[in-house]
Amino acid sequence: MNNQQALIQEPMAIFAYLIAIVGAVFMLSTVNKKPVQKFFGYLPPLIWMYFLPMLSTTFGIIPQSSDLYGFLGTYLLPAGLLLLMISTNVPATFKLGGKAVLVFLAGTLGVVVGGPVAYALFQGILPDEAWRGVGALAGSWIGGSGNLGAMEIAFDTPDSIMSPIILTDTIVGIGWMGVMISLAGFQQRFNKWNKADNSTIKQVNEEIATDVERNAKPLQLPQLFAILSIAFAGSYLVRVFADLPFIPKSDVLSTSTWTFLLVTAVGIALSFTKVRNLEYYGASKFGYAGIYLYLAAIGSRANLMDIVDAPEFILMGLVWLSIHILFLFTAARLLKAPLFFVAVGSQGNIGGTSSAPIVASVFQPALAPVGLLMGILGNVVGMYAALLCGQLARMVAGG
Repeated sequence: MNNQQALIQEPMAIFAYLIAIVGAVFMLSTVNKKPVQKFFGYLPPLIWMYFLPMLSTTFGIIPQSSDLYGFLGTYLLPAGLLLLMISTNVPATFKLGGKAVLVFLAGTLGVVVGGPVAYALFQGILPDEAWRGVGALAGSWIGGSGNLGAMEIAFDTPDSIMSPIILTDTIVGIGWMGVMISLAGFQQRFNKWNKADNSTIKQVNEEIATDVERNAKPLQLPQLFAILSIAFAGSYLVRVFADLPFIPKSDVLSTSTWTFLLVTAVGIALSFTKVRNLEYYGASKFGYAGIYLYLAAIGSRANLMDIVDAPEFILMGLVWLSIHILFLFTAARLLKAPLFFVAVGSQGNIGGTSSAPIVASVFQPALAPVGLLMGILGNVVGMYAALLCGQLARMVAGG
């Protein structure tokens, strides 16, 4: 289905369609009915942010390429990421304990190593520029969908590669989340076999602050415009700075790449200032809104029919994920870490802030914030680790 055959063509109409999908999914997920809650517990809204736009493109409702998608990636995504970064409670993240962070980092290393290894195994049957897709998928698998968008732009991944990469992310990545959820019932057995100490989890459960809930304030116009100005003016100024001549550029370290690296660094720095108090007015919710809208745009660029022509991407993804899993469980065994750390460590990488809290809450209902913090940690390290993974894949490709 080419762009000329799509039912909706005008960029603003496409935007209205995508935001309607995002809104409808979220509204449905809040319906207080047990079957609905169970359904979204196993197939969370994140999945539908990808899948429904993907179906819309497959059936010719919206086009596979549009100027809107590029605009959202250039301006909306950095704005959303900046708001997430300023809302980060960095000290709380490191209070999770050494084992939790080490298991998470083992999963990160598994993604960084697994990408170029899996790419090398399937390079002969993959398209020439598939290494760019490896860099993009590494972004998603170290921190979630926001990083996917950032790395897709950083590596200038063409649509012909992004479509099967998005499908691989959906099928392999979300399939693994389902496996993790199903393992929740085995955590006591695993912990006993692994001689894992659960005391750290209990300590984190007691220490995690309810700071935002206690200090939440109704959103007023001054704070609303402060949030919007930091998001859009701040990220735009960062982009202008990244484009200055004295900033070194290369094929991968482009203006866009520097924009995302600097947005991450600036956001973390601001999180240690009073700017972080904007989180009491819901700053991160605006950040998530931007990321989810861009996530819908990413899904729009994938056509399910493409998978018929690209099963090699799925196979590469399965091998890649297997290496990630091997690193995770090896670290858990060596550290005698509980299965909960494996679950949130993996989803903090593969799923990011959207699905890590879901998996955490299945394992330990009171510890969903731990999953969120792991997802935030994935956001923080994901930009840099995914760049490394993409560069390694590029070296394998001989670039």
